[in-house]
Amino acid sequence: MSTGAGRVPYGPGPEGARPSKGERTRARVLDAAAELFSRSGFNAVSLRDIAAHAGLTHAGLLHHFPGKDRLLLEVLERRDLIDARELFPGLLRPGSPAPEPARRLRLLLELVARNSRTPGLVALYAKVSAEATDPDHPAHAYFARRYRYLRTELTGIVADLQRAAGAGDAADPGVVAGQLLALMDGLQTQWLLEPEAVPMEALVRDFLDRLELLPADGTETTDGAEAGDVADMEAGEGVSVEAGDGAEAGGVSR
Repeated sequence: MSTGAGRVPYGPGPEGARPSKGERTRARVLDAAAELFSRSGFNAVSLRDIAAHAGLTHAGLLHHFPGKDRLLLEVLERRDLIDARELFPGLLRPGSPAPEPARRLRLLLELVARNSRTPGLVALYAKVSAEATDPDHPAHAYFARRYRYLRTELTGIVADLQRAAGAGDAADPGVVAGQLLALMDGLQTQWLLEPEAVPMEALVRDFLDRLELLPADGTETTDGAEAGDVADMEAGEGVSVEAGDGAEAGGVSR
């Protein structure tokens, strides 16, 4: 990921530093855009709609974001940074060691559990990823890279879990990774339609358990990790990936 040439990151500054007025305004715009995109989809929302929702003039919004395409990508990237920080540390800090397989699985399950409490963000990804199947959509390259990266990373996690379980004749890790992504995406759509009927975390756990990938401790989720992620989200932390720069988009806001 990169912040893009000539751009000022909108995330928090040095530890303990108070966000500038500009950073707070950018975070407010991103919150407004995320809410409207998740409610109506990308194509039905205008920059004027977002500006009004954020309490800004159209010109004021353009001072911080040059266009709706750029704004959409930054909304998506902000969430992905939070998800990637621990689950895919090598993405943000090349060369960083990955957590133990059991911990990475726990982090993945925590993410699924947290998504059950953030319907707006789940709706945003479901709607925009579907729209982005159009090659002319501004987020098409972003989602293509994102899924490619997720398949690669999840394949590695599954392979590590299989080795840890001593599963010598286990299913192909790449196939399992693709099935897991499809399951998580499909469950999200069903959950958005009928939340009480679709326990996403329990169903993902069942899938992993059937493949004997759940460690003996069951990898229970922890509310503390979720609370920290939400705090970061509210602070407006994020990075940017240019749509055509070839950088990989990480995270699993699924």
